[in-house]
Amino acid sequence: MILLGSVRRFALALVAVLAMGASPVLAEPALWAIKDKDSTIYLFGTVHVLKPTTQWRSPKIAKAFQDADDVVMEIEQPEDPATTRALMLKYGVDPAAPLSGKLKPESYAKLQAAAQGMGFPPQALEPMRPWLAALTVSLTPLLKAGYDPESGVEKLLTAQAKAAGKPISAFETMEQQVRFFADMTPVQETQLLESTLDEIDDGPAKIDALVAAWAAGDQAELKRQMVDEMQTDYPDVYKLLLVDRNQDWANQLKAKLAGSGVSFVAVGAGHLTGPDSLQAQLAKLGVKAERVE
Repeated sequence: MILLGSVRRFALALVAVLAMGASPVLAEPALWAIKDKDSTIYLFGTVHVLKPTTQWRSPKIAKAFQDADDVVMEIEQPEDPATTRALMLKYGVDPAAPLSGKLKPESYAKLQAAAQGMGFPPQALEPMRPWLAALTVSLTPLLKAGYDPESGVEKLLTAQAKAAGKPISAFETMEQQVRFFADMTPVQETQLLESTLDEIDDGPAKIDALVAAWAAGDQAELKRQMVDEMQTDYPDVYKLLLVDRNQDWANQLKAKLAGSGVSFVAVGAGHLTGPDSLQAQLAKLGVKAERVE
């Protein structure tokens, strides 16, 4: 699914860790569309955790959503938070193999310092697998700084779709998305955590820069921040979290385009930038995505 290094940024897109500044800001994120003679599918890159003051729904995004007959999300939105907690316990906790035994001493020392700095008991991380520890130490400072999962784009779009009676589907289940992390190799998991710890001190400021690019619809800057380093330094993780999933989604969208009507598709912004983006994968299938101006 889960940033503050290229792997962390993309990984935390799954768990929703992007934010805007504290004052109200009207964003104008990028929007694309794919079409045939009787179908239009809008593609919108989202952020999943925002401050409540963030205003991101521009007129063109609002119109595209209003015109849509149905909505497709990256991941299903469970009604009961207990569902997510149960999956985290199932796939993210390994009491028989403490985290301290999986990390180099210097990495474990960084993890302890990061946990203490967040007011989080270091021993509470011990039963976690490295991927879940990485998400935890990345997400916690942002939540403490006022970023709210309830203000995320998916949450708001889901509520709006339900209120309007629009059917909602998803590319992946929550369990599928969690397993993208849980099925990482031990090396990939450790890389994810070490990358997180390397830049933990950057905190929300680096996220603000990332979301400023999203708000401006600056695809070149999003690519630089979300794709370039991960593609170069962590090619296996890049392929697992981005390339393979975009290929799968492109096939699903091509099949959907064969039907008729208007759909609104909302996925993490990292999927819509770079050489292996969802648009690029669609192009390989003969489907052209055009930016909505």
